[in-house]
Amino acid sequence: MRFIESDEADDPILSVVNLIDLFLVVIGILMIVVAKNPLNPFSAHEVVVIENPGQADMRMTIKKGEELTRYESSGAIGEGQGIKAGITYRLDDGRMVYVPEEAAKPSQ
Repeated sequence: MRFIESDEADDPILSVVNLIDLFLVVIGILMIVVAKNPLNPFSAHEVVVIENPGQADMRMTIKKGEELTRYESSGAIGEGQGIKAGITYRLDDGRMVYVPEEAAKPSQ
């Protein structure tokens, strides 16, 4: 008398089915990784990605809608024109307080 279980144990197609299941799981994981990528072309929101922050080779990628803009650091220190507008203090609890300077009052 032959047992059905012994025939199934020798069936080589079962190992192929297990491999197909494994590949489906790997493909599902890869699709989740692509969907979570902040620069995914199918996401509709705006994203800013900063690579190597504070270093000489810092890069910034900005995504607005379908437009990607990339900025690269030249390593040079920037300068500009302007005047001191006030002073900022950090409190013990981490809050920041801005105190504007009084503008020069015209003499009366």
